[in-house]
Amino acid sequence: MLSFIVPAHNEEHELPETLRAIRHAAEGCAHSYEVIVVDDASTDATAEIAKRFGAKVVPVCRRQIAAARNAGARVASGEILFFVDADTHITPGHVASGVEALASGCSGGSARVAVDRELPVWARLFLRVFCTLYFAAGLGVGAFIFTRRRSFEAAGGFDEQYFAGEEVYLTLALKKLGRFRILREPIVTSARKIRMHSPGFVLAQSCFIVFGGRRALRKREKLALWYDGKREGAEA
Repeated sequence: MLSFIVPAHNEEHELPETLRAIRHAAEGCAHSYEVIVVDDASTDATAEIAKRFGAKVVPVCRRQIAAARNAGARVASGEILFFVDADTHITPGHVASGVEALASGCSGGSARVAVDRELPVWARLFLRVFCTLYFAAGLGVGAFIFTRRRSFEAAGGFDEQYFAGEEVYLTLALKKLGRFRILREPIVTSARKIRMHSPGFVLAQSCFIVFGGRRALRKREKLALWYDGKREGAEA
């Protein structure tokens, strides 16, 4: 069985299309599957939407994406885990290639990233530089990571001492267990964090993480880009 784990906080606008994409992607393969939405302290219709789509809803109150993903993994029935963010769309190719990579001996994997709509020039340049450096290091993005349950457990899951960047440390742990594959077909994820904040703010948060090291990732209040709760409306 495949388990698709979706962490979500106030994602009523993004979640429906994400769940439709997951269902389409999963039904294109020859495996049974389940979808788990981890509702982390939502105050909107996130849980109701997840139930409407037939997902198992796991309520938590942590306001931490690493903890939400781990909560989903703990109740998952599948041997293969796909972690998909609530604003991210995958395809049948991602599922098939992920399963194939694990069958060939990889400990886990991720995929390159495309954004959901056009961005300002500064943002396109920023993302191009970031992605070039990030994927050159063979690191997985939190929006989409897949692995076997036994590898996930051996790696210690997502490290809950971090409020951001937890996917980097999981990737490094999985790499100690075997090859980590970055799929060429990009996932499509929302660039709302860039659209909803100024260039100066995005740059400041990025520099804070780069130069602040691990200590910078341990305080939620210092990571507003991820935790300020801003959401775009359905018409955005």
